[in-house]
Amino acid sequence: MRRFIKNTRLISFMKHNFPVTLALLLLFIASHLVGLAVIGNYAGARAADGTLSWKELPAIAGVPIERPDLAPAQSILYITIAIVIGTSLILLIIRLNTILLWKLWFFLAVTVCLHISLSAFLPSLWSAIIAVLAALLKTFRPTVIIHNLTEVFLYGGLAAIFVPILSVGAAFILLILLSFYDAYAVWRSKHMIAMAQFQSKSGIFAGLMIPAHGKPAKTVPLKRAKKGTTRTAVLGGGDIGFPLLLSGAVLANQGLISALLVSTGATLSLLTLLLLSQKDKFYPAIPFLTAGCTVGYLFTLLL
Repeated sequence: MRRFIKNTRLISFMKHNFPVTLALLLLFIASHLVGLAVIGNYAGARAADGTLSWKELPAIAGVPIERPDLAPAQSILYITIAIVIGTSLILLIIRLNTILLWKLWFFLAVTVCLHISLSAFLPSLWSAIIAVLAALLKTFRPTVIIHNLTEVFLYGGLAAIFVPILSVGAAFILLILLSFYDAYAVWRSKHMIAMAQFQSKSGIFAGLMIPAHGKPAKTVPLKRAKKGTTRTAVLGGGDIGFPLLLSGAVLANQGLISALLVSTGATLSLLTLLLLSQKDKFYPAIPFLTAGCTVGYLFTLLL
């Protein structure tokens, strides 16, 4: 009886039911595994001094994609400024209510990241074709399966751009800064909530999305799920991508096992957050994920 009462309390307290929670966790894990595979395929030979070389990124429509030529310390400022500019532009789009502009920006970002990610496994031409088609479907004719499947491959492309300019220490500092920002944006200024609501209105979301009720995922258009006929569970793209940058930096410097330990720590912290958070409340995930990554990294020091 006591065990039943404890389980009942947990179910009533957790944010989503067990199938939805499990789906979010599995997609998070899949995103990190694919991301690490992408990063590993872009990694080249290691020089005698220990420096790791990196393969060039593919071109798209004949235009080369270049990584920023920055030292790890400079990369923190570069990425931080990019986040501030990106957030400001999204807030401007929200203020102007220009959903079409948001969709075009989303389409371009998805195309580039998917192309980089798929080029780790496919010839550049095929990866470009698949990336464009997938981005078109994801942006203008999304279903839950298309949306989440592309999400799994997106973050590896993003990591392939930024991991080569990050050290483990720089990635940690970036996560700590983002933890404070995420907490402020959700609990204080609440502009992160405004951005999530705008994405819901537009019918596209930068992150994972799982229907909690209703028809099977493959038959539920994403726009309808977002409008409220189907209750949904979401996880922001930054909550997946930024911990992956740390795992990728660890992969480049310490190897696959260490990187998997960091991603495992992030996964367990996400599970803890999903179990302990309450329905219909917003939580900043990055502080929890940063804590989990830190615990995972501490275990790598024992290897």
